[in-house]
Amino acid sequence: MADIEGLREAKDVKISGTGSAAGFHLKGSAHLDWGMKNRMSRIIKPDTGRTVMLAVDHGYFQGPTSGLEVMEKTLEPLIPYADCLMLTRGILRTSVPPGCQTPIVLRVSGGQSVLTELSNETWNVDVDDCIRLNAAGMAFSIYVGAQHEHQTLVAFSDLIDAGYAAGIPVLAVTAVGREMARDARYLSLSSRIAAEMGANIVKTYYCQNFTKVTGTCPVPIVMAGGKKLPELEALEMAFKAVSEGAVGVDMGRNIFQSDSPVGMIKAVRAVVHCNEKPKTALKIYEDEKKTSKAPKVKAKASRPKSRK
Repeated sequence: MADIEGLREAKDVKISGTGSAAGFHLKGSAHLDWGMKNRMSRIIKPDTGRTVMLAVDHGYFQGPTSGLEVMEKTLEPLIPYADCLMLTRGILRTSVPPGCQTPIVLRVSGGQSVLTELSNETWNVDVDDCIRLNAAGMAFSIYVGAQHEHQTLVAFSDLIDAGYAAGIPVLAVTAVGREMARDARYLSLSSRIAAEMGANIVKTYYCQNFTKVTGTCPVPIVMAGGKKLPELEALEMAFKAVSEGAVGVDMGRNIFQSDSPVGMIKAVRAVVHCNEKPKTALKIYEDEKKTSKAPKVKAKASRPKSRK
């Protein structure tokens, strides 16, 4: 039994709910349970409200695309600079060290390849496996307006239910098929549908009038990097996205296909977390590129002093 001698009455009592634990740094997430909020806080950092996700899940339908031929070689230098990794369970098990503390958003949809209809995709990773792999989130592509729209949306709805049951947030990827326009009308439509169905985070492309997309989506949006661009253009796109309401980026090819992947991810971090201007951030990339290509001078072995 607890010792009650010397018990003192409580003082400095305030109305409950005014402390830092009462609020949450992400919009549309205040109603979530503690486990969901904790996982989302690992993905999107509370100190800045931003994230730099590294997308390396391309192989699930593209195979060994350029830059991802040997995953361990690609990931090892980049993991320390990523807030989150987005990848498949196969690559997580084979190519990421178990001691890695970087949170994982696991790709849980698939079923097609670049040789077939891209929208013919469905939920293909059990939530129990996501729990076994300690995933902080689950990523699923929805193909609004595509041939298999209904199939992906129904499977997405089932995943949302499973995610809430397990306390794992779901990131909706607003995939764009071969004939879909990447404009504000389409991206705001698909992002809003994803949020209405229960997505906790939405990944979508940058476009003109991007504020229409972020402003009409009630949950956080991260910008998809898309195809490889010249480094300054990619940094400008990231800067515009976060300036217009995105909570960060989920970049892949613009990082791992760069001629200095580490320099590029450092530059992207400067833009996203420190609001650096693109040209200033570009210097970070250029300096890292020069350093990495500079010839390493081998230290000369010291000769033992002769004894007299």
